Amino acid sequence: MGVLDGKVAIVTGAGRGLGRSHALAMAQEGAKIVVNDIGVEWDGTGQAKGPADDVVKEIKDAGGDAVACFDSVVDFQGAKNIIDTAINSFGKLNILVNNAGFLRDKMSFNMSEEEWDAVVDVHLKGTFNCGRWAAAYFREQSKAGVEENRRIINTVSHAGLIGNPGQGNYGAAKAGIACLTLIWAREFQRFNATVNSITPMARTRMTTMTGYFTEIPGEGQFDEFAPENISPLVVYLASDAAQDITGQVLSIRGGKLEVFRGWYLDNSIDIQKRWSISDLQQRIRELGDLSLPEMVF
Repeated sequence: MGVLDGKVAIVTGAGRGLGRSHALAMAQEGAKIVVNDIGVEWDGTGQAKGPADDVVKEIKDAGGDAVACFDSVVDFQGAKNIIDTAINSFGKLNILVNNAGFLRDKMSFNMSEEEWDAVVDVHLKGTFNCGRWAAAYFREQSKAGVEENRRIINTVSHAGLIGNPGQGNYGAAKAGIACLTLIWAREFQRFNATVNSITPMARTRMTTMTGYFTEIPGEGQFDEFAPENISPLVVYLASDAAQDITGQVLSIRGGKLEVFRGWYLDNSIDIQKRWSISDLQQRIRELGDLSLPEMVF
């Protein structure tokens, strides 16, 4: 028996890389899978049905059940179609994994409006679109008395949590998703849905095209950047065992399991009157070091 027996899951961007790995891992644990992918390149150009169809075939060849879906997460009604594909194909939906995305890196002073919009649309708006329709279905089912554990698992990035130069569009979108995760966790708990984010550090088309994690270790060595390292966390968060975990941003880097905490009050000074410029000049540095923090991973 698998930990996801009887569950139905959607994985967006599941034709390659992390999404493919998540879909295969969830299917191996018993979930029926909607493999959503429009088949774009790492920068969002092009379109093809092959990647999604190939993953569906892999799942079926291994004895699982899956269907392909070619709607775009960027399109509001297309996102509804993705959710409806699960319901119409398998009778319900338990799990949504928001993974779809691409990169168009550039320093902000050189970035075009289209490069900003395209990346924010696919990551932040795409996550919202799918989550919005999934949550509407979850709410409807909860109100009808259907008792199911429900899951939304989003994908963020160290670029959005720590800040990576050259990725203003991508980082801003991922930071927005981290905040949206916390908001959804509070909004959706009333209908038995948990919402968490994963922060993968893995070798994919997006990372290798930008020069990261290109080296592949020798045979028998642990590949700390293999996409398959991340998927057990996705499967676990999707399982019934994780019902008490919500509103979290969790990361796997090789063998390291980490939790990121969002903005929190670090220090304060209360002078019990209106602050003047002179007061600020004299006392603001009592808050601590206010210089640019290092990029610490």
